Amino acid sequence: MKLNLLCAGFLVAVLAIPMFAQNPAPTQAARILGTIVSFNAPILSVKSQDGQTVSITIPSDLKVMANAKASLADIKPGDFVGSAADKGPDGKLHAEEVHIFPESMRGTGEGHRPMGPDPNRTMTNGAVTIMGPEDRTMTNGTVSGVSSGASRTMTLKYKDGEQVIEVSPETPIVTRVNGDRSLLKPGAVVMVLAVQGDGGLVATGVTAEKDGVKPR
Repeated sequence: MKLNLLCAGFLVAVLAIPMFAQNPAPTQAARILGTIVSFNAPILSVKSQDGQTVSITIPSDLKVMANAKASLADIKPGDFVGSAADKGPDGKLHAEEVHIFPESMRGTGEGHRPMGPDPNRTMTNGAVTIMGPEDRTMTNGTVSGVSSGASRTMTLKYKDGEQVIEVSPETPIVTRVNGDRSLLKPGAVVMVLAVQGDGGLVATGVTAEKDGVKPR
């Protein structure tokens, strides 16, 4: 079965970011996006995007997370954020989605890296330093500044450098919030990050649909 992948550094951070079908390397975790079939603790059954049903063990101490709608106005200098992005023909990074992380998740997965097999898609974790009007990758970081325009650009700074990402008025923006296991109900969309254990897949992160906001 083909599973979607994300770099291990992003496992607890986001979520809700597009997936990539590959066989996971030992240092990576599979990222599985799909619809919940059932949850009979500790086993979560998910019908993944490729139509296959996957069984995943959910550890008893693993926190379930969710996303809530937000806007550009909610992003402030100094915030730690993540943004999936694509590099366009103009060479710029264009945000697919922006995640605002709580202070407790600051520094998670900090850096800039490829996101899946497409070289034009990346993920970056960092701090926002500037926001103003710029093409697509995945970037997580801390907000250091914001600027305005028809499109706005975020400059995300991380320990080895920085990236400028264009955010359009249509770019989905969410903030990470705590959820609970009542969200793990049949029909709900869920994103699970999992590693291979002795008895099968074991979740390292779970983001569930809440109030109509679905992980991506």
